[in-house]
Amino acid sequence: MKLKPVLFLFAVCALFAAQAQTADDIIKKYLENTGGEAKWRALQGMRMKATLKTQGMELPVETVNLSDGKSAVTFVVQGMTFNQNVFDGTTLWSTNQMTMKPEKSDAESTENYKLSAATDFPDPFLDYQKKGYKIEFIGKETVDGTETFKIKLTRKPIKVDGKETENISIYYFDAENYVPLVVESEITSGPAKGMVSQTKMSDYQEVEGLMMAFSITQGMKGQPGGATINATTVELNPKVDPKIFAFPAGN
Repeated sequence: MKLKPVLFLFAVCALFAAQAQTADDIIKKYLENTGGEAKWRALQGMRMKATLKTQGMELPVETVNLSDGKSAVTFVVQGMTFNQNVFDGTTLWSTNQMTMKPEKSDAESTENYKLSAATDFPDPFLDYQKKGYKIEFIGKETVDGTETFKIKLTRKPIKVDGKETENISIYYFDAENYVPLVVESEITSGPAKGMVSQTKMSDYQEVEGLMMAFSITQGMKGQPGGATINATTVELNPKVDPKIFAFPAGN
């Protein structure tokens, strides 16, 4: 039986509406299960101390993220301190591992970082519509033996070699607990261009009423290796010296 054009259009619209509603339901449940929207909105900053396991080494690492977009990652290798993705709201910089000197990122990388630095804290799905993001439920999938809901998150486009490029991530939410287990994104520049980065999250623990992943593994999808961060402490709304974000004077 063929649907009349009007009925067909209504059916298609109803299908898309159902998918959008399903995506919103999943995200609403996720935020509720991890502490509630009010608690997430009240979060102004987070400091995590952890151990980074990579290439047979275990390194102490500390990350700081604030609601105004400021961020810093610091780790120690053989007594030497390295800084990565340090952002003061204007300048993005890191320590060059060869010269041990701080270096500013190029203008395009900095602008791309700005797009998500503040808007994604504390969670990209919180008030996603106000951020200009879109979400889409694209089905169920079994990941590492666990049934998950697959959600496509489309952020504002980034620039790659001066051209606007889609900024898409795929999230896999545990179908029982509604927490994200895996995030995948295609790499759009550099030597790994075209490959898919994969972040796996586990060991969720409660911190002052909010559920946080205490184990995070990052690598390339389908590739061996990667790095795992195991948190030892997570501090909410910490007192942070703003000097840690500033690009060192005289460099």
